[in-house]
Amino acid sequence: MIALATHLEHPDAVFVEDTALVLDELAIVTRPGASSRRGECAAIAEALRPHRELHAIDAPGVLEGGDVLRVGRTLYVGLGTRSDREGHEQLARLVHPFGYAVRSVPLRGCLHLKTGVTALDEQTLLAQPEWIDLQGFEGFRVLRVDPREPFAANTLRVGETLFVSASHPRTRERIEAAGFATRALAIDEIERAEGGLTCLSLLFRRREASAP
Repeated sequence: MIALATHLEHPDAVFVEDTALVLDELAIVTRPGASSRRGECAAIAEALRPHRELHAIDAPGVLEGGDVLRVGRTLYVGLGTRSDREGHEQLARLVHPFGYAVRSVPLRGCLHLKTGVTALDEQTLLAQPEWIDLQGFEGFRVLRVDPREPFAANTLRVGETLFVSASHPRTRERIEAAGFATRALAIDEIERAEGGLTCLSLLFRRREASAP
């Protein structure tokens, strides 16, 4: 685990996912759509530098990591208030040499794509259909969140463990009925800011820098 220093001048820095996208082959430092968050990116770049070749999203494009859902070799990019078409196109150019496809998903009511959909495995999605266009996810098995828990779609898989929010027990029951084992975490304060489980970390296999 890599623990980052506290940056009191950036109160949203706890949502570290938005500042970078880390793939096996490279890391992409984003350009947040919220201009107040762009100062967070320098520290993230330095933390990632020993582990990946770094690239960046350049102005005028904007892209936040919470809008990028990776399923296999496909990156789904939410287009809303925090990520735009230019950011999508820059991302596509950066990852194309490594065999990734990039597809856009229009948003209609949530801050980030992963507020509305996450992957339980490479064949199954958990989604809030009121906020995303499911036509962009043809071929997947789609579980829908319980209508009484509209923010329940944000889950986090770490290895074989699927973490879910303790605030959404009805949706957790749906996930377990579909055959998934879960572990609930209490993130009440994070959820007050429309944050979710994926927002709080960047997950990747550490690769130390080669000796000179």
